[in-house]
Amino acid sequence: MTDVDPDDYSDVWVFVEVHGDEVASVSWELLSEGRRLADEKGEDLVALVIGEDVTEIAEEAVAYGADRALVADDPVFEPYRADPYGEQFRHLVEEYKPDVALIGGTHTGRDFAGRVAVPTHAGLTADCTELDVDDDGLLLARRPTFGGDAMATIKCETHRPQMATVRPGVFDADEPDYDREGEIEETEVVVEEADTLSRVLERSVGDVADITDADVVVAGGAGVEGDFGPIEDLADALDAEVAASRAAVDEGWIEAARQVGQTGKTVRPDLYVAAGISGAVQHLEGMNDSETVVAINSDPNAPIFEHADYGIVGDLFEVCPALAEMIREETRPEVTA
Repeated sequence: MTDVDPDDYSDVWVFVEVHGDEVASVSWELLSEGRRLADEKGEDLVALVIGEDVTEIAEEAVAYGADRALVADDPVFEPYRADPYGEQFRHLVEEYKPDVALIGGTHTGRDFAGRVAVPTHAGLTADCTELDVDDDGLLLARRPTFGGDAMATIKCETHRPQMATVRPGVFDADEPDYDREGEIEETEVVVEEADTLSRVLERSVGDVADITDADVVVAGGAGVEGDFGPIEDLADALDAEVAASRAAVDEGWIEAARQVGQTGKTVRPDLYVAAGISGAVQHLEGMNDSETVVAINSDPNAPIFEHADYGIVGDLFEVCPALAEMIREETRPEVTA
């Protein structure tokens, strides 16, 4: 355990996750939330941008609210590997001493956050869904616990930086202001390819889409009884992503990457269709910011109806195919002789 003086640490950092020329949307979400936290603490918001040819992305980070952007630009950072990213981030943390460091709870963020937290003896809270600061300026990191049945608020009083990985989709990204001015600083790259242990031999992308980016989501729960056919059919008609409640995932009916809820993912689609989902609090936490919610359930007293804009009391095995057919009829082009 290493003693630190918290007064030596200042500013709120946000890691901007870059793959090629694509930025993970959670980065912009965290910059918007980080802006609020930095203002409450009376400190600067700093974007940390690591990658190759990322100066324009650093400029975009300023537009999303950063006062400064620290840039580590080198071919060693593309494609992503945990060891060079972790080593570079750790070096910058030790040099600049940020008070708070926020990282997206993506595969990348979860992969290397511990490589920073452990050697720097930082306090790291994983999979956060809410952030705030107390009267003393300490980060209050809130996350699901006990399998999603409760929420825990965690703060770190004696170690720095206060680190958190944050679930994508729980915060809104503000509109960028490209007239904002901020400082962009090129930092020393302390990693060399010759010293990097890992090599990327091949990259492949799985067939599971990121449901957090979907505009339309059709989710099934325990009521599907192992048959996601009607859910998939309705999703196909709506050009939507298929999702599920924890109950369906726990039964092994669908992959965990599609779970919505406190222990799954948070979605904010324009349309969320919940079929055969009772409406437990754990699930509602993951979808309650949806623009429009349609619930389909055979139980007229199901709690989900209290949180739905439209409700259909009926058997999903009858309702979903009927809705899918109606939608296809409406969108089917007319053929004239």
